[in-house]
Amino acid sequence: MDPFRRIQTATKDDVNIVLFKDKKILDDTVLDEIKTEINRLLGSTPGQNVLLDFTQVEFMSSAMLGLLGQLHRKVGAAKGKLKMCCIRPEIFQVFKLTNLDKLFSIHADVPTALAKFQS
Repeated sequence: MDPFRRIQTATKDDVNIVLFKDKKILDDTVLDEIKTEINRLLGSTPGQNVLLDFTQVEFMSSAMLGLLGQLHRKVGAAKGKLKMCCIRPEIFQVFKLTNLDKLFSIHADVPTALAKFQS
């Protein structure tokens, strides 16, 4: 049984792949659960690489952008890398408007993003 309600996880080549299960990440309860689950996944092991897969996400709140920023800092501080993929064009527009497309490493799909961890 999957230990997480809001995320689905897999590991490939030392990269934790996190697939968000929700189509809409809007309310604080969902955000809190996502944050708790990702923190539980990462635990206290430093230097972990994380790929966030947004395939199923159709809408997300600005608070989710804040959570992504926190996660980016946390993974970076632990000497890991954070990458994202499969972000819908309408969500990617928000990343561009807020210049987050320059902060985050965003890729078209999972294989492309995984290859970037190796390079």
